[in-house]
Amino acid sequence: MMLEKLVVFVEEPSMEVALEQLLPKMMGKVEFEFRRFQCKDDLLKNLPKRLRGYKNWMPDTWKILVLLDRDDDDCILLKQGMETEAEKAGLITKATAKQGQIFQVINRIVIEELEAWFFGDWQAVREAYPRISKTTPKNKKYRDPDAIQGGTWEAFERVLQKAGYFREGLRKLECAGAVARHMCPERNVSNSFQAFREAVAATLRG
Repeated sequence: MMLEKLVVFVEEPSMEVALEQLLPKMMGKVEFEFRRFQCKDDLLKNLPKRLRGYKNWMPDTWKILVLLDRDDDDCILLKQGMETEAEKAGLITKATAKQGQIFQVINRIVIEELEAWFFGDWQAVREAYPRISKTTPKNKKYRDPDAIQGGTWEAFERVLQKAGYFREGLRKLECAGAVARHMCPERNVSNSFQAFREAVAATLRG
């Protein structure tokens, strides 16, 4: 069944800003809308009620994608909790759908934060901020975008500031829009972005 609309749950505004640029590149003319929460805890708190609400009226041609940052949580336990809430709401997830069964929800975790996706497409970062060194991803501590120590957005801020940007501190919304505008989904080397990309592709396949 062809997808008509994708509803994306996000925990913070910079992810929404980035996806406004990325999803049209990945989904063509398929419609999407966001449900943004105040923070990760707010999303998790309200997730059961929101999912139950969608269960009552959501058309078969719609799907829900729930995105959360891992932060310091156990990735497996966090994902299990998301899957459990969907099951309690009576919705079928991509992970639990049997062969031939249409799923309604996909849960994905961003490891560690949105900025890991930026490290995964350094060409896009340099197109947005050309003074940044092109060799940054070759540095051992940045080689794996999903394993950067000490906070991914903090590391990204330091790199930008070293190149003369955001002296007063990283403006995350501005940066998310600027980088995502240049991102190419097919070349991103972040494993968590690749998982997200596959989730979006799976919704299109039905």
